[in-house]
Amino acid sequence: MVTTVYLIRHGETEGAEIKRYKGTLDVPLSEKGTGQIERLSQYLFKLSNTNRVAEAFTNPGMALTAVYCSDLSRAQKSAEIIARPYSLIPKVVPALRERSFGLWEGMSFDEIREQYPDEFNAWAGNPLEFSPMNGETTLEVRDRVIDALEMILRSNAGEHVAVVAHGGVNRIVLCHVLGIPLQNIFRVDQDFAALNIIEFWDRYPVVKLLNGTIRE
Repeated sequence: MVTTVYLIRHGETEGAEIKRYKGTLDVPLSEKGTGQIERLSQYLFKLSNTNRVAEAFTNPGMALTAVYCSDLSRAQKSAEIIARPYSLIPKVVPALRERSFGLWEGMSFDEIREQYPDEFNAWAGNPLEFSPMNGETTLEVRDRVIDALEMILRSNAGEHVAVVAHGGVNRIVLCHVLGIPLQNIFRVDQDFAALNIIEFWDRYPVVKLLNGTIRE
């Protein structure tokens, strides 16, 4: 029995032209981000109505039966768009929210480098050993995210489900299923509205697509 998870990052957010740690701040989708997710939703719906192997290198063969998301509005709005073609209501799971970046939340990368150069370099070099100042550790995020993933898999065995979360959360999941050490988490990219497809074969995961995006 195979359970297919469509792991999605929310669309672009307002103010995304400046790279900053938004973390648990409730920043809304931008107009561009809404369009990104709408295109992805149309693509997934098309996949769910075909029996051939599509360009995503998978064969869904059936519609989504559930959509889960973080409790932050950028993920909830994205999940609502993904769920709409199936007449589903997203299930909100707070454990899927983005990492808390503590003192760094809302700060741009340049601001952090200027004010906390040593701490930022340590964090960028090994995010398993070092953490954002007063923020969550990578292990703390891993524990809550993987617990949530396990719950979703138990509740939807043999089904096709979407999980709409955040860049940091998705990286945790992908490192977990691929066996990538967490100190290398930044080697996994997650663009806005990224689609990852993971098949769980009796608890044995196979990544079918990584960081796929739908272009205009």
